[in-house]
Amino acid sequence: MKAVIAENLINTYDNGRVRALNGLSLDVEEGTVLGVLGPNGAGKTTTVRVLATLLKPDSGFAQVAGIDVAKEPDEVRKVIGLSGQYAAVDETLTGWDNLIMFGRLYHLSSKQAAVRATELLEQFSLTDRAKSPIRTYSGGMRRRLDLAASLIVKPKVLFLDEPTTGLDPRGRQDMWGVIDELVKGGVTLLLTTQYLEEADHLADEIAVIDHGKVIARGTSDSLKREVGGEKLEIVVENADMAATREIVAKVSASAVAVDEGMRRISAPVTTGSKALIEAARLLDDLGIHPLDIGLKRPSLDDVFLSLTGHVAEEEKESEPVDARAKRKRGKQSE
Repeated sequence: MKAVIAENLINTYDNGRVRALNGLSLDVEEGTVLGVLGPNGAGKTTTVRVLATLLKPDSGFAQVAGIDVAKEPDEVRKVIGLSGQYAAVDETLTGWDNLIMFGRLYHLSSKQAAVRATELLEQFSLTDRAKSPIRTYSGGMRRRLDLAASLIVKPKVLFLDEPTTGLDPRGRQDMWGVIDELVKGGVTLLLTTQYLEEADHLADEIAVIDHGKVIARGTSDSLKREVGGEKLEIVVENADMAATREIVAKVSASAVAVDEGMRRISAPVTTGSKALIEAARLLDDLGIHPLDIGLKRPSLDDVFLSLTGHVAEEEKESEPVDARAKRKRGKQSE
C-alpha cells in the first residue's frame, strides 16, 4: 500500500515566474523510507510543505495515508509528523515544557501530554535535561527534541526535511540511530537530505530531484549501476605515469583518464578483481611499484554528478531569492 502519493505537482513563486515544483511525481510504500536528494532550490522542501499541508500546490494531486491533502488537510495533520531544517522549539522553555506544549496543541489532555512527554524524553535520551531551558541544549539535543515533538501523536507518516542540518558528524550519527529505531517501529518516512551518505544509510529507495521534478529513482545500488561499473585506479610516481597508462589501457576496454596533479590513472573495468590482478602483475613485470592501487565502486556523489551535472550542495538560480537569503542567514548563525 502506498502511504504517500504525489502526482504531477506544480508550485510556483514570484507570481508564477519561478517553478519550485514542475510536474513532480513520487510515492512511498507503507513502512519504508524514501530518501529525496537534490541541490538547494531543487524543490525538496516545497515537496514536504505540500505533502504536510503547509502549502497548496497550483495543480496536481497528493495523498497521505489515503487522505487527499487538498480536500482534507485537517485529517492529514492528524496522522503525520513533521520536522523541518531548523528546530521549531521555544528556547525560553524547558524540554519538558516544549513537549507538553506540543501535546496540548495536538489536543491531548494534560495527563496524556505528560505521559507522552515522559516517553519521548526517555526515547531520545533527554530525561536528564528535561527541566533545562532549550537555550542550554547542544545542536544535536535540539534536533532530537524537535524530532520528539513531531512524534507526539505517534504519526503513521513522518516527514523529515534535512533533519541533520547543522550537526557535526557525531550528532549526525546519533540522529541516524534515532531514525533507524523509528523505522523499525513501522513509521513510513520521507526524508530530504543533501548528505548523500545519509540517503545511502537510511533510505530503502532514493528519488533524485532537480528543477522541481524527479529525474531518477531506485535503490542506492541500482542508481550506482546506472553510472557504470567499477573503476581501476592507480597512483604512481611521475616517471611511471606513461607506462602505467599503457597497462591500464590493456586491461580496460574504455578510455583511460589521467590526473597528472594527483598522479592517478583510472579507467572503467568489466572484470573486477581480475583486471586489478592483471594490472598489478604487469606493473611488477616493469618494476613499477604503485603508491596506491585499487577498484572503486561508484558512489552516490558520482550518481548525483552524472544525473544533474553539479554537486548536491550547489545553489540553484531557480531558488526564490527570499528563500536563498533565509537559508544563508541560517547557515551564518550555525
